[in-house]
Amino acid sequence: MSLYTLPLESPDATLAVAGGKGANLARLAQAGLPVPGGFLLTTAAYRTYVAHNGLREWILAQVEPLAGAAGTALPASLQSASTRIRTRFGEGEMPASLRQPLLHAYQTLGSPPVAVRSSATAEDLPDLSFAGQQDTFLNVRGADALLAAVVACWSSLWTARAIGYRARNHIPQDEVALAVVVQQMIPSQASGVLFTANPLTGQRDETVIDAVLGLGEALVAGQVEPDSYLVDAQNRRIRRKTLGAKAIAIHGLPQGGTETVAADAATRQAIPDEVILRLADLGQQAAALYGIPQDVEWAWANEQLYLLQSRAITSLFPLPARLGADEPLRVLVSFGAVQGMLDPITPLGQDALCTLFAGGGGLLGYPTTPTAQRAMFSAGERLWINFTPVIRHPMGRRMMRAAFPQIEPGGARTIDGLLSDPALTPGKSGFPAPLRRAMLRRLPGMLGRVLLTVLRPAARRKRAHRVLEQYVAAYEGRFAGITSLTEWVDTFADMLYQVPLRLIPGVLPVVVAGIGSLQQLKGLAAGVPDAPDPLELMRGLPHNVTTEMDLALWATAARIREVGEGDWFEKMPASTLAAAYLQNQMPPAVQQAIAPFLRQYGMRGLAEIDLGRPRWRENPTPIMQTLQSYLQINDANMAPDMVFRRGAEYAESQIAPLVAAIRRQRGWLVAQFARRAAHLVREVAGLRELPKYIIVRLMGLARVALLDQGARLTAQGILHAPDDLTFLHFAELRALAAGDRQDWIALVAQRREAYVREKRRRQVPRVLLSDGRAFYDGVGAGADSETLLTGSPVSPGVVEGTVRVVFDPHAAGLQPGEILVCPGTDPAWTPLFLAAGGLVMEVGGMMTHGSVVAREYGIPAVVGVHEATSRLQTGDRVRVDGTTGQVEKVAG
Repeated sequence: MSLYTLPLESPDATLAVAGGKGANLARLAQAGLPVPGGFLLTTAAYRTYVAHNGLREWILAQVEPLAGAAGTALPASLQSASTRIRTRFGEGEMPASLRQPLLHAYQTLGSPPVAVRSSATAEDLPDLSFAGQQDTFLNVRGADALLAAVVACWSSLWTARAIGYRARNHIPQDEVALAVVVQQMIPSQASGVLFTANPLTGQRDETVIDAVLGLGEALVAGQVEPDSYLVDAQNRRIRRKTLGAKAIAIHGLPQGGTETVAADAATRQAIPDEVILRLADLGQQAAALYGIPQDVEWAWANEQLYLLQSRAITSLFPLPARLGADEPLRVLVSFGAVQGMLDPITPLGQDALCTLFAGGGGLLGYPTTPTAQRAMFSAGERLWINFTPVIRHPMGRRMMRAAFPQIEPGGARTIDGLLSDPALTPGKSGFPAPLRRAMLRRLPGMLGRVLLTVLRPAARRKRAHRVLEQYVAAYEGRFAGITSLTEWVDTFADMLYQVPLRLIPGVLPVVVAGIGSLQQLKGLAAGVPDAPDPLELMRGLPHNVTTEMDLALWATAARIREVGEGDWFEKMPASTLAAAYLQNQMPPAVQQAIAPFLRQYGMRGLAEIDLGRPRWRENPTPIMQTLQSYLQINDANMAPDMVFRRGAEYAESQIAPLVAAIRRQRGWLVAQFARRAAHLVREVAGLRELPKYIIVRLMGLARVALLDQGARLTAQGILHAPDDLTFLHFAELRALAAGDRQDWIALVAQRREAYVREKRRRQVPRVLLSDGRAFYDGVGAGADSETLLTGSPVSPGVVEGTVRVVFDPHAAGLQPGEILVCPGTDPAWTPLFLAAGGLVMEVGGMMTHGSVVAREYGIPAVVGVHEATSRLQTGDRVRVDGTTGQVEKVAG
């Protein structure tokens, strides 16, 4: 047609040219699906109109003051800006260069009544729907009405809702444009929306259809109660029909526009069963075309179905690509929830963790590769552990019920509710032959090492450290000598495969002896009058690498104060301090105080289990922030080392009364066993953090060598930045090393965009089923009140304080004594614990990192609290009871 108009089915109707709605409709039309005829007015037309009327700079001047608020501007401010902008649009002139091709396309269509729909370049995207933010005009008749409707559509790019939504999602206001879809008006007998997956449960084999009489605007505007039909899409069967009142209907008028009329249709279906099934079939075709579940607007007129719009259902959590629709039901548990790290994971980080699991499979008699293993899957740029084999085994089911609540109580409650599902019925009680052989080969040695730990705990603890240090030293030498990317991939993959073979036999028996002794003590103390809580024995626990790190950082703060630089350090921005340290430009005494800590612990960082995340030695800003927080602790009694020492003394003092109480109830022999168990807990339970610490140290060595290779490729122009390599998979690294010269910069940019998009996701399921069902609820979901939140108690004690909600420890701003409320924690968060008065987390369990460290510091902690970070606000006053699991809002 022209620069400004395109046929609706044109292959040139891309997102940039036709906007989201237009591009999607073009794709439906190209696939032969029933789309009303029409044409597209391209984004070039919008830009020409804006330029002709001198609107661009003026519009940006109206919205720039609101953009800085990141979508937090008051509704009145947004509405005022929108009104000004839309008024100026309406006063503008349509140049002939636009008017003539628009009217020509309309005449070519036959000048019928049309629907005029807005189609923005930032709408109907896979992660952002922008539904309902721009305007649609129905039953538009005649050239003058069409021209007015087009200008009104253009101006609707600047509705208050659209301006605020773009600001909240960090979409630049000056980069959006709007196309217009002009289609023949369908005189609908009935219309509505269709979801090709159940939007409430996520179930992919269910189609949900809402239907009203007449045009669908009454449904979109929430003016009418529709019929709702639930269809089994796979078996083409209607499972449920719920008839709505359908008390009104909207119809087109002969002179243009629409009218709303009363309807008496509560007892009859809007569409017959045959049409329901035909509509569900069309929905499945649309979903197959796009490859993801769709939200479809439809109309029915003269026995013909039409698709008016199709976009992704953005509320659904994606499913693993490697799980086929025809596979049996799978139960997947969030690896991030177990780790206390809910962020997405880089592609190379995912491959690394899958390789670790593959190595663990070899230990259990199932040698496999990272791509073939079925223990871990990727979805939503995150990893998911396949718990199905455990659930479907009678013994595994019993073990899971006993152990999983200690790791992730919210997810444990969900899985407990799924155990009655017929698709998860336990199978045979025996073990497969490969697993039996592996158990016979390895279990006696493991049990023997547990027994040796019970007999000689200190010696076994020291031996575990010695063996692992030798292992780390060996790979330190190997990574230091790497000269090519191929050599790096081979070395890294070999290391990951070998880690389970070293860590599990070397450390697990020692950890099992300590944690098992704690569980035995809890059992012996249960119901015993006046018996101290065995969890008190975990206070001030020695030999924990994470608490040792935190106390080393406190000692660093104390050294800065000793050399007289505390005031200077506190006043400087943390980012400035970090830059000065990296450039060796701090005062020498401060530089020398910090250097030993970063030499020893610089390989750690936020979300450190992901190889792709920066380490403290690359960006020490969070360390500077924590040091500043420590320097605000002026009360010697509240100094973390003193608090830790008092905790250790208190824990030791509880052994005698615990043993005495058990002796009075259970006798001398059991009391002697309890005494030995208590000392064993104090001696070796601290090794709980050691396996991950060793893995992170190894990954730190690998990351240094990888960034060296990345720097070389960046200098050659093959990559944009050294850490681009972390956004590639193993196979792609091998291809790059072999000389494949595809556009690696573009591929990495695409992966980074997906990562950032997923990082914006507000909620991540704790449990995900392969049929699409997703479960988000924490421990107290459905039972809590406005002032009382319930979770799982993991560190005893009661504290009252002011809430500080933190999503990123790099920008925590935590003040001494505040209650830290966060989604979850990994070891990079734990330096904050030394200043925190209490801890509340959305995920985690008794044995996760944050809980272990909180107990050691004597900080009351509650985990698994449903939506804690949204139900509590910074500044709230709360009482945290780490013994009962209750978090109560109190008057300030």
